[in-house]
Amino acid sequence: MTETNTATTVREQLAALEDPRVRAVNERHGDSHGVNLTKLRAVAKAAGRDEAAAAELWASGDVAAQLVAILMLRPKDRDADGYDAMLREAGSPTAHDWLVAYLVKKSPSAESLRLRWIADPDPVVASAGWALTTERVAKRPEGLDLDGLLDTIEAEMRDAPDRLQWAMNSCLGEIGIRDATRRARVLDIGERLGVLEDYPTPPGCVSPYVPIWVPEIVRRNGG
Repeated sequence: MTETNTATTVREQLAALEDPRVRAVNERHGDSHGVNLTKLRAVAKAAGRDEAAAAELWASGDVAAQLVAILMLRPKDRDADGYDAMLREAGSPTAHDWLVAYLVKKSPSAESLRLRWIADPDPVVASAGWALTTERVAKRPEGLDLDGLLDTIEAEMRDAPDRLQWAMNSCLGEIGIRDATRRARVLDIGERLGVLEDYPTPPGCVSPYVPIWVPEIVRRNGG
């Protein structure tokens, strides 16, 4: 099967899976497609790893096709400039999140992109830089200026746009969970800024409000 045929087949399968009810739910969250994600993943699995077909699907701009394209790529398939272009072309919040989580975080370019994106004037791009920074706080904090990160969060998080605010809040919480020496400052920042204090949290889930989230995860981790 040629690359064009693979991409065409995928798009035909996605069109057949389009469900108006799924679209209505997705569009409320900024995702303009109507394909159930479990079924979408099955389409990607059947298509297999295919860099050329993935590029064609991504270039279509169709959100469902972009999601399949992400699942068809390997982290090493794009360099830093390639991922930078993809992030700016991502057609939905889910495409943005999947791109960062499934490919960029695992790519050799993760650190260079973290540094490139975190100060980007586009808040959506900057949110990806903060997501990569949170990953480093959790897994490889050595060399990070944690106090500098807290200074930036303290100064900018309250008034940041939603996606950037969420990413900064995640980084704030991760610092508090991982670093007992900075936990008191983290909790103080969270309480004073009040970010996500009223976030609707389903029963059984932990609130993303840092003064609740951090102590609860620390407790679950044994203190």
